[in-house]
Amino acid sequence: MYRRLPPAISLHDAAAGAPTLGSLMARARDTAERLKAIEGLIPPAMRAAIQPGPAEGDVWCLLVKGSAAAAKLRQLSPMLVTRLKNRGWDVATIRIKVHTGR
Repeated sequence: MYRRLPPAISLHDAAAGAPTLGSLMARARDTAERLKAIEGLIPPAMRAAIQPGPAEGDVWCLLVKGSAAAAKLRQLSPMLVTRLKNRGWDVATIRIKVHTGR
C-alpha cells in the first residue's frame, strides 16, 4: 500500500501561501537588485567576492570574502550609497562584513 504524495508546487506558489516565506523572498530579491545596481561601480575582479546581505532601515550589509576586498569597498561606499539613492533606495550606510565562509 502506497501513500499518495501531494502534488509538487513551485516556490513561488508556496511563498504566495505563506506570508513569512513571501516576505523573505521579497527581501532577498531586493538585496540582489541593490547589488546589481552597484555592480558597475565595483572592479570586475572583486565582484565574485561580494554577496548581498540584509537591509534593515537605511543600513544595507554587504558580505565580502577577504579583508582586501572589504577595504576597497569601504573606499567605494560613499559612491555606492549615492548610486543606490539615485535608484530609489533609502540607504544611508553600507555596512561591510568580512565573510570567512565557514
